[in-house]
Amino acid sequence: MTVFEKIEAQQKKETGRTDAWMAGEQLKDICRMEPRSAELIDKDLDVPEMSIKAAAAKIKAYADSHRTGSFACVTPAEADRILREFYGLGQDRAAEGVGPYEGNGGKIISLEDFL
Repeated sequence: MTVFEKIEAQQKKETGRTDAWMAGEQLKDICRMEPRSAELIDKDLDVPEMSIKAAAAKIKAYADSHRTGSFACVTPAEADRILREFYGLGQDRAAEGVGPYEGNGGKIISLEDFL
């Protein structure tokens, strides 16, 4: 079972677009962009305490502790940071200027290079 299949299997246990379902979507984005992170997440998802539901609970705890009146919000960047901490992934490689193709030394390939 691939990491994507594991995430989707956990998402199917959710009813609708819950916070856990959304955490799964964000994890899939991370896995698409960072193969090394996908390997770590794949192993972690085998542990019940590391489920997408548990990850969503961490995001919710952050939102609750940063509530303004009756409103709570977590930005995508904050959720990304929380997920990375929860799964022990390190910093966002894309934010460091390293793309999904780590084998090319982070060089951006332009279509103009082929013309």
